[in-house]
Amino acid sequence: MVIVISHAWTKDDAEHAEAYMRFSEGFAQFFDDHPGFIRRILVRGQEDRTHFMNLRFFDTVDSYTECTQRDGYVAYTEVMYEHLRPYDGYPREFVDIVMDTGPGEFVRP
Repeated sequence: MVIVISHAWTKDDAEHAEAYMRFSEGFAQFFDDHPGFIRRILVRGQEDRTHFMNLRFFDTVDSYTECTQRDGYVAYTEVMYEHLRPYDGYPREFVDIVMDTGPGEFVRP
């Protein structure tokens, strides 16, 4: 399993942040039925309320890459970006789980 983490900073911590969260919810349409998709979590910073991190769990990097090539994917992200501060590049990283602890084990849905 791979986790794709991307970072985003909204233009403010109120109106644009709310819009970004709404659009993020609608963004699920590109993931839910895609082969290899496991789950997606959106988290928000407590200290910097404009900072969001998307954690997308896929079986492989290739599954994620295929998902980003679906019709309408890029156009939808462009609408979401209208609520973000401009920054160079695309802050995204691919990570592997090396340890998973806690009272229960992670169960793939």
